[in-house]
Amino acid sequence: MNRFKIDRRLLLAIAVIGLATVVWLLLTMGLIASTLEPEQRALLADQLAPRFVLIGLTWVFGLVVIGSTLRWLFRRYASAPGRLLEQTKVLLAAPQAAPMNHQGTTETQALAEVIFQLATQRDTLRADVASQIAQASLSVQQEKNRLAALMSELTQSVVVCNLDGRIILYNNRARLQFKTLSIAPTLAGGAELVGIGRSIYAVFDRQLVAHALESIQQRISRGAGSPSAQFVTTTQAGQLLKVQMAPVRNVDGSGVGAEISGFVLMLDNVTRAFEEEHLRDQLLHGLTEGSRSSLANIQAAVEMLAYPDLETPMRERFLAVVREEVTSMSTRINAMTQQATQGLKARWPMEEMLGADVLLACQRRIEARSKRPVTLENLDASVWLKVDSFSLTQALDYLALRLVDEFDIKFFRLRLQANGNRAQLDLIWTGQAMSTETVMSWEMDSMRFGAESTPLTVRDVIERHGGEMWFERERVRHEAFFRFLLPLASVQEQLEATRILQNDSRPEFYDFDLFQSTDQSSAMEDRLLGELSFTVFDTETTGLNPSEGDQIIQIGAARIVNGKLLRQESFEQMVNPGRLIPAATVPIHGITQDMVKGKPSITEVLPAFYTFAQDTVLVAHNAAFDMKFLQLQERHTGLVFNHPVLDTLLLSAVVHPNQESHRLEAIAERFNITVLGRHTALGDAIVTAEVWLRLLPLLQAMGITTLRQAREAAQKTYYARLKY
Repeated sequence: MNRFKIDRRLLLAIAVIGLATVVWLLLTMGLIASTLEPEQRALLADQLAPRFVLIGLTWVFGLVVIGSTLRWLFRRYASAPGRLLEQTKVLLAAPQAAPMNHQGTTETQALAEVIFQLATQRDTLRADVASQIAQASLSVQQEKNRLAALMSELTQSVVVCNLDGRIILYNNRARLQFKTLSIAPTLAGGAELVGIGRSIYAVFDRQLVAHALESIQQRISRGAGSPSAQFVTTTQAGQLLKVQMAPVRNVDGSGVGAEISGFVLMLDNVTRAFEEEHLRDQLLHGLTEGSRSSLANIQAAVEMLAYPDLETPMRERFLAVVREEVTSMSTRINAMTQQATQGLKARWPMEEMLGADVLLACQRRIEARSKRPVTLENLDASVWLKVDSFSLTQALDYLALRLVDEFDIKFFRLRLQANGNRAQLDLIWTGQAMSTETVMSWEMDSMRFGAESTPLTVRDVIERHGGEMWFERERVRHEAFFRFLLPLASVQEQLEATRILQNDSRPEFYDFDLFQSTDQSSAMEDRLLGELSFTVFDTETTGLNPSEGDQIIQIGAARIVNGKLLRQESFEQMVNPGRLIPAATVPIHGITQDMVKGKPSITEVLPAFYTFAQDTVLVAHNAAFDMKFLQLQERHTGLVFNHPVLDTLLLSAVVHPNQESHRLEAIAERFNITVLGRHTALGDAIVTAEVWLRLLPLLQAMGITTLRQAREAAQKTYYARLKY
């Protein structure tokens, strides 16, 4: 579309030339007419009148030829420097120079080559400077990595906030904790609650946090060395949280007069513990009240039995009361004992682990204690278990030791594989057969390891896992094995556990620059672009006509805070459109009808996305298209997306008015951005975010520094006229 736009200067030049030729023609005819006699002028007029149309057509044709020539000359000699200027600005803003591929005159092409060489030299100098800075800051980076590693491996949820309640640091455990606190944790992983720059007040009441901070401040004023505060609160999802708060203080050289610049929150979800304690209280109360009544009845019966002249029927009646009340008390005590035992077992730690890691731990322990070789076979590396690895290892070790002590087994094999919705783990050996009675006694005996012992039995361990264990013999191979059926970790638990094990993404979990941010009293539109947080999003849809019934089938979004793209804090959710996906659109986005089957509707997804984008500026490529789909859902969801919106398509036209294309791929190519996951919502959102980060310094160089200025500049472009 931009290919056919004509520069106003070119139109003005053609108009001037056309007007000049008309004036020249009229003057020429006037001069000729002034030299003729009246009769000759009349004759000339009669002869020229029939030819005026031909003269006019000749003039128009000549004007078209002149215009085409001027347009070619303009594009070759006038536009080429403009395009070269835009490409040079891209090189200035880009982190690394990419070939310019400039189309222009020989001179501008040569100039482009020289500019590219200078940019390459700049990149070399930048690399040298970066290398020196990296060496100089190596110790600082090591400390930062140690902090990141420590935060990532902590089993407690830790969140650090500035005084405005904005999150500046959190660990992996906190991410999982916040997911469970989400009202709809199945939608995009509960991504709307946790994130750099997000407000902690989405989870906690502001007044509660303010009260805790005030309490800490009072303790500091009284000279407390390590002040802290604790409180218990409920979340919107009905969870009960125990929170310990500690201050972050700006300590000067003397350590005197330090001010609080933020706070650390350590979170424990005590919902289950509270419920168990409440249940125990109910059991104890029932036991106490029931026993009090039973004891009163027994006491009354005993007193009556003390009478020597009590008749035999009455004596039997009172003895029956005693027996009944004793039986009732025994039943209550047994029930309470069973509940207490179940509660004790339920408090054992269960964790998501790779089955291979569990078997390696068992292999090392058995070899160390029994002095027998252990080999692993048929190991399924994709199996994840949800187990108490310590007690399970103890059980396998105990069985191996019993086999060595009583049957002198020479070697063992361990085998693990999935079996339906559970995994089967086998301890295999070759040797003498054993009876079922022996197996049952081993299963019920308390486990002993030389001088060490534990009250747990193998049966306790199996019951704790909700699994099974049995003994089998393979007579053909003269082998026998104990088989354990164990629970598999869910797909989501496997995913989250995998994320915890990944260390390469730790640096994106914190941004200490946010300690300096405070709530701004001015309107968002007058704030500097560099101070704002952005939610860059994209949608995939059933078609291109939102007003004619097309629906969203996927939403993807990423966040930009302090000029950094936080890839881990993303939102990605499939949506059931409630209608068929046209076959013609499937090759574009790759989403089939089966993929959206059973997924939540747009009325369920939009509230989570709305919360994810709260307090940010929305950014999209061709934003009018995506916003139309969101706006059409306002009546169904009650949510009004009145966020400020920026469009990278419009802003690209602001920065590069001489470029022929402002498609996302073309812009990414100009900025040397690698495009991954094109035509997936999250993939396009991340590419758009990279484009926005490249456009930002170019806009600032043009004097467009605030949100208001960016929106006004975008509205002046040609593409802002498009409607959906």
